[in-house]
Amino acid sequence: MEPKNDVELLEMINTSKTRDKGFRILVETYQRNVYDIVRKMVIIHDDANDVVQNTFIKAFKNIHQFNQKSSLFTWIYRIAVNESLNFIEKRKKKLSTSIEDYHEKMENYVDQSPLVDGNEIEKKLQKAILKLPTKQRLIFNLRYFDELPYEEMSKITETSVGSLKAGYHHAVKKIEDYLSKD
Repeated sequence: MEPKNDVELLEMINTSKTRDKGFRILVETYQRNVYDIVRKMVIIHDDANDVVQNTFIKAFKNIHQFNQKSSLFTWIYRIAVNESLNFIEKRKKKLSTSIEDYHEKMENYVDQSPLVDGNEIEKKLQKAILKLPTKQRLIFNLRYFDELPYEEMSKITETSVGSLKAGYHHAVKKIEDYLSKD
């Protein structure tokens, strides 16, 4: 029996006989979307895979704490966002480099990696996005690429809709400024 909605999926996960199958379905359902948002944040494919794996491990360990006040999608996205932000902070500290050096490393990766798709315009956009502060980059990615409504973004980021709109506006302005320089 395949679950038809979040409630049925949660019942599967919370039943010992169907727990493994339920969790496998959860991963299959959300893995692509989670990978996409994580990859836009951490850039490097292998790092994104690690963060995605950590996201689902955390979801598995904490599924009993899911209170159903939001959708399962929102809950998992929130975990993925937090794991991405934590990863970026740890990476910056581990590299013990300045934020500019970290951004330069990521820009070089965008230019050189065969795993980064796109033409020159898309790569330039990715570089512009990398210049944004981490939270603005997250807001921009959720709104521009994932086309999430502000209300859903608010639940994921635990940020007010007004702050998200302002953050998105500032991010777009910075990206436009960066793109118009050449």
